[in-house]
Amino acid sequence: MKLIDPIVEFHSELQAIRRNIHAHPELCYEEQRTADVVAQNLEAWKIPVLRGMGVTGVVGVIKRGTSSRAVGLRADMDALPMQEFNTFAHASQHARKMHACGHDGHTAMLLGAAHYLAQHGTFDGTVYVIFQPAEEGGAGAKKMIEDGLFERCPMEAVYGMHNWPGAPVGTFGVTPGPMMASSNEFEVIVRGKGSHAAQPHKSVDPIMVAVQIAQSWQTIVSRNKSPIEAGVLSITQIHAGSATNVIPDDAKLVGTVRTFTLEVLDLMEQRMRDIATHTAAAFGAEVEFRFKRNYPPLINHAAQTAFAVEVLQQIVGEPNVNAQVEPTMGSEDFAFMLQAKPGCYVFIGNGGGEHRDMGHGLGPCNLHNPSYDFNDDLLPIGATYWVRLAEAALAADAG
Repeated sequence: MKLIDPIVEFHSELQAIRRNIHAHPELCYEEQRTADVVAQNLEAWKIPVLRGMGVTGVVGVIKRGTSSRAVGLRADMDALPMQEFNTFAHASQHARKMHACGHDGHTAMLLGAAHYLAQHGTFDGTVYVIFQPAEEGGAGAKKMIEDGLFERCPMEAVYGMHNWPGAPVGTFGVTPGPMMASSNEFEVIVRGKGSHAAQPHKSVDPIMVAVQIAQSWQTIVSRNKSPIEAGVLSITQIHAGSATNVIPDDAKLVGTVRTFTLEVLDLMEQRMRDIATHTAAAFGAEVEFRFKRNYPPLINHAAQTAFAVEVLQQIVGEPNVNAQVEPTMGSEDFAFMLQAKPGCYVFIGNGGGEHRDMGHGLGPCNLHNPSYDFNDDLLPIGATYWVRLAEAALAADAG
């Protein structure tokens, strides 16, 4: 593994920053302290700072030479609304708030790269280090774009990275094209007519209508969508009634839809609406259909992905870079940035949990788990990747 020596020597400082952020988690659009930590470090390293995009977003501007070319590197900063089970010294100090997805580590890795680039970087152009709020459901990437990120910080490409538990430390995964799914949620309320449960003929039973809708929706995946196109429709909640001898007036279906393309998403939303509406009508009921599109699919651009793979292979060796990693049905709002700019998003192996001082607690060291912790061994690896990526993208002899 070819890591950058000054970054390796800066490891303890990065670990201290990471654990400080972990101990003080902040939810989406509340990352004021975290943003202050980021900005204060950047300013101490003589890096100009832009603030306010995406409410609490921070962008460092690292410029060398005379070229107008620029590249963006992005990390997320927010935590999750969940209780941490860990008992180590840097565990969350705030109830029901936890860095259970490693955004503390993402922030520290990018700070490590910024520190090196400001002190030793060899490139011609501008590197924008983007510290984004509100990835966990708040669409902070979209908000930063709406607040003028790419106008104020014009760049030709943007790159992102996420730790991946289970993948060995020192490995990376990436794939061109769809890598993470769109995230969407639905709520359907069936309006029927309640009655005594002993007299069902006097009702329009919303529960039976909801059951018919739920079953029929599964034919969208099996019969309307092409078998080679990925799509998930999961009903995660059904709510109806409050007594054993009463047929209620309404029933509610709630869940999520995940796809790798907008075309499949359009198809699934329309078919869900049609099936719900016409099934309800057939039983004499009505429906309220709500479908919310949260994050689009994350689609890596081919040229930038090939470039990232080449950089990664130079750092960790070709056998340690899976350039056709299996996409995941999880979602990421970095997808908004990849809709606006060419770029690539990679997974960095977080190990199998062996780094945990207290073992695995009440659960495995997986993302969004109360026993999760970011592996600090990744800090110099991720920071080295960011540096080598930026330097290669803005090499003095690049056209």
